[in-house]
Amino acid sequence: MRNKKPLQGIIITFLIALITFSCNTDNSKIDRKALVKRNNPIIDSVDSLSSLSVGNGGFAYTVDITGLQTFPEKYKKGVSLGTQSHWGWHSFANDKNFRFEETLKEYDFGRGRGELYSVQFDEPGRQQEAANWFRINPHRLHLGIVGLELPETKPEEVKDARQVLDMWEGIIKSNFNINNVAYEVKTVCHPNIDMIAIQMKARGMKPAVKFRFPYPTGEHSDDACNWNANDKHSTTVVHTTENSAVLKRELDSTVYFVKIQWENKAELKEKTKNYFVLHPETNQLNFTCYFSPSYPEDKNPTTEQSIATAAEYWNNFWKSGAAVDFSQCTDPRAKELERRVVLSQYLTAIQCSASTPPQETGLTYNSWYGKFHLEMIWWHQAHFALWNRPQMLEKTLPWYHKVKPVAREIAQRQGFDGVRWMKMTDPTGREAPSSVGSFLVWQQPHIIYFAELLYRANSQTDDKKNILNTYYPLIEETAKFMYSFASYDKEKDRYVLKGLIPAQETLKASETVNPPFELSYWHFAMETAQKWRERKGEKRVPEWDTLIQKLSPLAYNEEGLYLAAESAPKTYEDIRFTSDHMAVLGALGILPGNRLINETYMRNTLYWVWDNWNWDKTWGWDYPMTAMNAARLGEPEKAIGALLMDKRTNTYLTNGHNYQDDRLRIYLPGNGGLLTAIAMMCAGWDGCTTTNPGFPKDDGWNVKWENLQKLP
Repeated sequence: MRNKKPLQGIIITFLIALITFSCNTDNSKIDRKALVKRNNPIIDSVDSLSSLSVGNGGFAYTVDITGLQTFPEKYKKGVSLGTQSHWGWHSFANDKNFRFEETLKEYDFGRGRGELYSVQFDEPGRQQEAANWFRINPHRLHLGIVGLELPETKPEEVKDARQVLDMWEGIIKSNFNINNVAYEVKTVCHPNIDMIAIQMKARGMKPAVKFRFPYPTGEHSDDACNWNANDKHSTTVVHTTENSAVLKRELDSTVYFVKIQWENKAELKEKTKNYFVLHPETNQLNFTCYFSPSYPEDKNPTTEQSIATAAEYWNNFWKSGAAVDFSQCTDPRAKELERRVVLSQYLTAIQCSASTPPQETGLTYNSWYGKFHLEMIWWHQAHFALWNRPQMLEKTLPWYHKVKPVAREIAQRQGFDGVRWMKMTDPTGREAPSSVGSFLVWQQPHIIYFAELLYRANSQTDDKKNILNTYYPLIEETAKFMYSFASYDKEKDRYVLKGLIPAQETLKASETVNPPFELSYWHFAMETAQKWRERKGEKRVPEWDTLIQKLSPLAYNEEGLYLAAESAPKTYEDIRFTSDHMAVLGALGILPGNRLINETYMRNTLYWVWDNWNWDKTWGWDYPMTAMNAARLGEPEKAIGALLMDKRTNTYLTNGHNYQDDRLRIYLPGNGGLLTAIAMMCAGWDGCTTTNPGFPKDDGWNVKWENLQKLP
């Protein structure tokens, strides 16, 4: 009898292990290789919206149907053929010695003082010129065109094309015919350095390759290629060997290097200024091209090494992290949703995981001068933690520490405590003058949300301690600003948010009071900041608790509909309040429920928005935001319907990019938002006990997934 309990313990332990093994076996039934490969894009014609990219998170190279950048003019107004990096930036000379202080304008938002904001100016003059200069500079560079040298060949002459992006291997394979010459091209990006590797054959032809370097345009949205300014920049060969050359690029004060290394007999010749051609002696040419902000001392890895390293990296990427499989769904929409989900993982991985936040068009072409928008970082990157790839989010967040002094200066000159995170910015953290962006505040709580996601995604005690120690200072300073930004309304004994442009940017800073999404975000972030204090062994800040308790509830009308702001009309007749982002839905969806929100009113609002919103004036992330709201409200049909709504700004191209319009042909916040919504619809959120809560409970949506994290 003495051995009975130990024996029972052994049996129980065995059964638990068996059950756990069975669960793990069930969870691993997704054939990840098949999942990825059945969604590989296949291109069979010259289509300016179907270019493909390879990249490593901080560097990307986008190609046309040839697997290179042979026809950049054809793709200029489509998905442009960019070669961009997180480090490649340039500024035009500041000949008039503009000072940033000249971009500042004082505003009075009823807080008992003037507040200085960096804005654009309507009236011509020095202030307008200064604001324009600081808005344009710095701008992101196109590092150089690498394409086939085919003089007088038109894109229409490409025949018999078949191009495949093999996402499992991280390689683009291109086969095509030009003038009866059959070409085979393999294109990869090295996962660890900013280098492309190309293997190519041409039957009966010596396939020359061009390396052509542009001067930047400084335009708001374009491919950043000014081909008519050769006198303003230079490309110099500074080192050569039998099979390599190092080029030094100089554009005003910007310098970077390009190392080309070839494996077959070939010769690099200068064709014209800033234009070089690599001429092989045979019909095969294998070469690598490495872009670097400093002189490259080492040899480039070979093309075979690069292809193997890329394959290993991408195999591991797809095998680790989370996966979602729609193959057992019978709903006809499921196949398209799976395609979008798989491609979005690839696109955000190659363009949105670097030491600085990503721009909305990633590393493909410039929008907003190549700068990034800090309120969009949530849409770009929150999904990394939810898809069990927190390390990809962690690459970027040290940037917040770097620019904290700049954020502190913004808060101080406006009379606030802590740090105020900038909106439109660059690696230095300096604000870009904006009559809208400088008044946004919903980027402020993002770092608190991100830190919480990282804390939840790490299960080891030591890892959690490291996360706490790393991000606690940022959370404290962020929350100090948020507390000081909220205004106390003594008459009604409450806190209000005013003097801001909300996420629904059609509203004015001078008029807007208590927008719903910002109120809900303030509640979540301040409560989370208090939770972090407790985790660190600190006491809760009493004043912060008072703010949390006395934040104004969301304003609503007699019909039980939430309003765009407390200051908005009680009816939705004004188109300003039914266009742009329906941010009211984000108050419950992106964020968990709280005391400010009545779920009945929110459900009323969802249905009203669904039927009446000006959907033609929305953006790509509005659809996943709507889906998350619907999921939290127990409306899975609407969640699916939102993700697949047939609208222009919810279009996903063959290459997986979220198309918006002629200006924004790609929009990565839509891709990232889709992944966040899917994670939530599968794994749920804190307190949710339903399996796949965002999907209808029938065979139409028999969705399988593994390793996803819950939302807060």
